[in-house]
Amino acid sequence: MFELRRLRLLHELALRGTIADVARELSYSPSTVSQQLALLEREADVALLEPDGRRVRLTAQGRMLAAHAARALELDEAARAELSISRDARAPVRVAVMPTAAEALVPAALTLLAEREPGLRLEMVEMPPEEGLFELRAHAFDLVVAEQYPGYTRELQPGIERTLLGRDPVRLVVPPGSPARELADLRDAAWAMEPQGAAVRQWAVQQCRAAGFEPDVRFEATDLTAHARLAAAGHAAAMLPDLSWTGDRSSVRLLQLPGDPVREIFAATRSSSRDGAAVGAVLTALADALAAHRPR
Repeated sequence: MFELRRLRLLHELALRGTIADVARELSYSPSTVSQQLALLEREADVALLEPDGRRVRLTAQGRMLAAHAARALELDEAARAELSISRDARAPVRVAVMPTAAEALVPAALTLLAEREPGLRLEMVEMPPEEGLFELRAHAFDLVVAEQYPGYTRELQPGIERTLLGRDPVRLVVPPGSPARELADLRDAAWAMEPQGAAVRQWAVQQCRAAGFEPDVRFEATDLTAHARLAAAGHAAAMLPDLSWTGDRSSVRLLQLPGDPVREIFAATRSSSRDGAAVGAVLTALADALAAHRPR
């Protein structure tokens, strides 16, 4: 019989690639991880790891068992969810959210949950969608709030389900004194965008190219409030979704982008935990919070 905690370590190694990363994520020492994986090898009676320079990698048998480990963890999670419903005891719901959701959705969702599910405990970490979706597969979170832009669909992963929370218009933001009337008028402007590698950065650059110019990106920030303030101060143009506004928008001018694009806000969950009552309550509260969001 395989020990589930050791299977979790193998699963983490398959995702993260190194024993050091597994140890860091699960708050173990690297030697403890190595010892537990060695015990798992004895249980399996086959070699699961092999040297790869100064590191190790999974053998073919190791990859096979890691796939079974992922399914075993899903079954364990599903069983615990059903048992918690039957005894009315709920574990905390761990949520990873992108910055705009942390500011505009989570506070409102918590207010709704306090009324609807006063015994539910929600724990939140703010992180980019790319990281959150990876950590969801590693069982670090129960739910991830992420987004995708037109033409930039995120990779679909087995065992991960998505629930559309709503759609969020994206608009062109310019300084109050800017004479610009459309995107093509901003070919000589300085731009504020998210850092390289973010899906929204790629999407925004493509919008500029479709308008006939390469954007002069002078300012990079993951905090969209910084983009708005740079525009309000007259230093940059930006493309911002409505959800990024938690306060007054009168300090900038908003223009429509070609095609009136909207981004999709979705929640990702593991198939094994989606039907749990606590996760379902959080999904509903987030969707209701997004529907009620009205920037001024």
